[in-house]
Amino acid sequence: MPRPAHRSPARRTPRRRAALRRALLATCAALALTAGAASAGATPLPAAAAVSARADGLREVLFVGNNWDGTADVVESTGALARIGRIDVVPDKAQRLAEIYLNPVKLAYFLGVRLGPGEGHDQFVDDMYSTPDGSAVVVSRPSFADVVSIDLATGRINWRFPVAGYRSDHMAVSPDGTRVAVSASTADIVHVLDIRTGRQLGSFATGDKPHENVFTDGGTRIWNMAIGEVTTALDAPWLDWTKGDRRITVVDAQTFRQVKVIDMRQRLDAIGRQDLSDAVRPVAFSPDGSTLYFQVSFFNGVLEYDVAADRITRVADLPGNPATNPDRTTWVNDSRHHGLAMSPDGAHLCVAGTMDDYATVVDRATLKEGPLVPASKPYWATVSGDGASCVISESGADRITAIDFATGRKVASTPVGDHPQRVRLGHVAADWTSPPAP
Repeated sequence: MPRPAHRSPARRTPRRRAALRRALLATCAALALTAGAASAGATPLPAAAAVSARADGLREVLFVGNNWDGTADVVESTGALARIGRIDVVPDKAQRLAEIYLNPVKLAYFLGVRLGPGEGHDQFVDDMYSTPDGSAVVVSRPSFADVVSIDLATGRINWRFPVAGYRSDHMAVSPDGTRVAVSASTADIVHVLDIRTGRQLGSFATGDKPHENVFTDGGTRIWNMAIGEVTTALDAPWLDWTKGDRRITVVDAQTFRQVKVIDMRQRLDAIGRQDLSDAVRPVAFSPDGSTLYFQVSFFNGVLEYDVAADRITRVADLPGNPATNPDRTTWVNDSRHHGLAMSPDGAHLCVAGTMDDYATVVDRATLKEGPLVPASKPYWATVSGDGASCVISESGADRITAIDFATGRKVASTPVGDHPQRVRLGHVAADWTSPPAP
């Protein structure tokens, strides 16, 4: 991308000097509050991140991917979650569709995505992350089997990376923000890309249908969860073997060599839960990385896994909604609960009860749920910028909702586009507005 033109330093007029003094005082006050919180044992990261964003001329936001719309809403990361603007993530839609309709194989998979995981809709945005400088957002687009970088100022595509196979899925960004990992779900591999250029840095093989990716251990490891076949109607427990090779693959983030493979089937059987699927869905690590919490297909609950001991330590069965259709073939992509986030202090888990139409905050010490907050097909959970709330996407109602970690109560809700799924924290320029329509 071209470098911004160099500008001469502006003269410091009295008005500018006053503004600088106000900014310095605000920064010092924020730093003092952060230090106080740290001494009291609270987690200072959200406040520190906010100070950094102001100093860098950036604004922390939430990106909400509206999968069926082909848009991403940009909303406030805290408070009322007010919408700031919207991005078209398929500005090249006509070109991509022309390529697909001229290729019978691509067309078959394109229609398969629409009729399968898309529930009759095209999937235009699964996941997204902004670049560290807030100049672009990187988006995985399942129906177009690619990843693109979109300039946040112009709305134009900076680069495009077609993934192996015919569908892209979940992504993860490295802690330093320089690399992005994306699952190529029909090719059973994960690509790792330079977030600035889109150049592939490496790739690694996974189980069937790679799903979520997570960077761990300071960015030195990548965990991938393969969920197997989730669009077939072979959902009876005795047909579980038809779902394919479902496993967690852990690799070195620099060499992409396999470090470990975890087969949850063996761990589930060891605790007498042969009834549960071993398809690991969304996950959340404890702040120190020692404990993994995860959801599995068809299960309304959460499991706890000790990473060092390599065993499942606890299972939390959460309430089922009596109105939920018991026919498992009607559950979206084998989900029951799909969405999991942990509070920054590690005290609470936020659970999206997708097919049960609620979300709840679970006490990590007891694994007991709090109030059940009604929600329409909640599909994801993340943490607000200040760390005080869990933010869920209500894909059935086209809105996002914040739930307070401390009380378990709903505190804010904002309408967004059609079928919101992934919600990610990121940054834009402090004075950012929606790019012009193409």
